[in-house]
Amino acid sequence: MLAGFDGLRFSHWQATRREDGVVVLALDRQDAPVNALSQDVLIELDDIVERLAIDPPAAVVFRSAKPSGFIAGADLKEFQEFDRKGTVDDAIRRGQAVFQKVAELPCPTAAAIHGFCMGGGTELALACDYRVASNDRSTRIGLPETRLGIFPGWGGSARLPRLVGAPAAMDMMLTGRTLSASAARAIGLVDRTVEAALLEDAAAALALKGLSRPLGQRFKGWASNTWLARQVLAPQMVRQVARKAKKDHYPAPYALVSTWQSAGGRGIQARLDAERRAVVKLAGTPTARNLIRIFFLTERLKGLAGKHDSGPALARVHVAGAGVMGGDIAAWAAYKGFEVTLQDREQRFIDAAMARAQELFARKVKDEAARATVAARLKSDLAGDGVAQADLVIEAIIEDPQAKRALYQALEPAMKPDAVLATNTSSIPLDELRLHLARPAQFAGLHYFNPVASMPLVEIVHHDGLDDSVTQRLAGFCKALDKFPVPVAGTPGFLVNRVLFPYMLEAAAALAEGIPGAVIDKTAVAFGMPMGPIELIDTVGLDVARGVGAELSPFLGLPLPEALAQAEPGRRGKKDGHGLYQWEKTDKGSRAVKPEVPAGYQVPADLEDRLVLPLLNEAVACLHDGVVADADLLDAGVIFGTGFAPFRGGPIQHIRATGADALLERLRTLQARHGERFAPRPGWDNPLLRQPPD
Repeated sequence: MLAGFDGLRFSHWQATRREDGVVVLALDRQDAPVNALSQDVLIELDDIVERLAIDPPAAVVFRSAKPSGFIAGADLKEFQEFDRKGTVDDAIRRGQAVFQKVAELPCPTAAAIHGFCMGGGTELALACDYRVASNDRSTRIGLPETRLGIFPGWGGSARLPRLVGAPAAMDMMLTGRTLSASAARAIGLVDRTVEAALLEDAAAALALKGLSRPLGQRFKGWASNTWLARQVLAPQMVRQVARKAKKDHYPAPYALVSTWQSAGGRGIQARLDAERRAVVKLAGTPTARNLIRIFFLTERLKGLAGKHDSGPALARVHVAGAGVMGGDIAAWAAYKGFEVTLQDREQRFIDAAMARAQELFARKVKDEAARATVAARLKSDLAGDGVAQADLVIEAIIEDPQAKRALYQALEPAMKPDAVLATNTSSIPLDELRLHLARPAQFAGLHYFNPVASMPLVEIVHHDGLDDSVTQRLAGFCKALDKFPVPVAGTPGFLVNRVLFPYMLEAAAALAEGIPGAVIDKTAVAFGMPMGPIELIDTVGLDVARGVGAELSPFLGLPLPEALAQAEPGRRGKKDGHGLYQWEKTDKGSRAVKPEVPAGYQVPADLEDRLVLPLLNEAVACLHDGVVADADLLDAGVIFGTGFAPFRGGPIQHIRATGADALLERLRTLQARHGERFAPRPGWDNPLLRQPPD
């Protein structure tokens, strides 16, 4: 037992003294798989640090006793509870006070970082004199709080700009980007990088010996935080933020810049006070509450991703159909480590997909030798020889039930007995597709979204005869692809397309009425959508939209607009360079050229309602019909499948926040004004819609 700790037993921290006189404080949060900074953990640390201050050792090293990582950040469940009780200010004060005591210890301190080091973990490291990180690939260091609608509140925003210079610090905090150990060292956040096995010794040695940071880093830390620098840099930062996020939608980045601009030149306590006041204010905003809720939704989706060993391993994948979706599905699977064969009826289609795959690999894999290894995992397979070796066969051809069933008749007899057959259909009911299959229990939907490389969601589409183990194997496959799986019923359109289709149809109807596409798109983006619906139709492809419409229009009782019904070859949208918009090539791909809006054009007052309420209406119907298990999964699926305004928390959360009865009345107003397509769908009487937002 260390001197000063006689008779004390710690629940979360392990304190040991090395032969060199260095005290190592190892965090091993009790009854938790990962380290998070709860108030109990902080209170215990406070007690330890106070005792160390009375009888200081030669140095103190902070490390994790868990192999999974250093510290994941604050305990967000506890943070939500503080928000409900109105005690966030107390929680912020405690964290700041404890870390300031660490910073004021009368002995040198160092953080030994391995694995994830996020949020409050990084803030604890910043309170230390030195930081050493393992050069393992798993080590990532970040302050991602702006992604949760707040910003670092335990001293991170007060200390990081002084350490690495304001430009690098603010970029890290405003984007929420995480850094590798080498990148963190390059900006001066980390002082040393070593092998993981040497981490504690290296941190102890650095703490005992100390170091003088490079003059250039020290100068940046001073010069970039002067009053003049803050007045020059802050407006530039605001302009950069404004390109990506609106202040009324995402206030945290703006508050971070403003707080730094006004208080960044003061003493540490004044900077901490300004930080605390701003973070407490942000914590009470709907944006922060919704983004934190979304964080927990992502954790739930990760939990749905079953173990990859819940059946025979899906190591080999065969994709039948080398169009945009099929080719990109194959390329992403190869990038993520799977052996993949790609088939189509003509070699030219495969060649085009292979060329796109090389572009993906070039973007994602900078090392040429590693890139060659990745590329070798994707093989052209015109004859379909890979079917017999595949553990998973994914069909990704045109949205035609007859064509798909005919393909299954050729594929299934060649497949291994335990192999899984999956369809990437975006709308066709699985009961319609599984007819005549010999092994329907091993057939499911695996619906990806375009672009495959960036859209995080995959719908696992069920039918009554699907074996549960197949669902688990597919969920594990999604996990290996770094995708979120959402189980959905195999009814027309499943979840995402069923919710999205009425929104896109109404946009096309508004366009046909003469409302400029740029106005329609701007209105949707102002609501919080990632892109406008007219641009989205072109991006998806008019041919794909027409195929989805052929399934969903009769099911939903909605007419298919002429713009979608007559998708002509060569005019299918972005992929052809011409659709509802013209598309021009750029360095980053292509962009829509939107016609100018006539001067003085008056935007219809109900345009936002016309676009958004059909989406909400169908979301209510999906919940009523049991397309997903519950409202949380529905919100998660629509957010990650469509990009639906994350700061609003998803369709159901938005309905609760706005008021179900008020929205129902607005629907009826649109119904009277524009027609029966706005008639309320079943499910608006659900009591869940009238609960307070989470």
